[in-house]
Amino acid sequence: MDSIEIRGAILADAESISVVLREIAAAGKRSKPSDVDFARQHYVNDPDRIRCSIAVHDGRILGFQSLKWAVEGNPYGAPVGWGVIGTHIRPSAARCGVGRALFRETLLAARDHDLPAIDATIAATNAEGLAYYAAMGFVDYRQVDGARCKRFSIT
Repeated sequence: MDSIEIRGAILADAESISVVLREIAAAGKRSKPSDVDFARQHYVNDPDRIRCSIAVHDGRILGFQSLKWAVEGNPYGAPVGWGVIGTHIRPSAARCGVGRALFRETLLAARDHDLPAIDATIAATNAEGLAYYAAMGFVDYRQVDGARCKRFSIT
């Protein structure tokens, strides 16, 4: 897909991020909340946020990628001090290079914050997500409660 702009998410993007999440849910690929408040609290204004990048094409958000600090007691059980990544792409924009473009920016942010590694916890049934993270260079390092945890080493 030509001319994808990657930029940091701002508060005004919460509604569009919510729309992306709802489209993913409607496709049967998401069960977590998708409302605007959730998008605002967990992606745009999350206190552990390192970067939330959005991919825009012709003024429309195609997807976004969140990178947060893995803090004590994080819901993924990721080692403290690592990053935790989440990638969310509209079903209509899948396999168009959006995820790869987003990860380039996320990796820059991870390096800027001296992260040693990034955790991606993916449902074991999410074949597309598992394939995406493998293509980005993530490798399995543990399994928990129906999920596979993949690690990308920065150093």
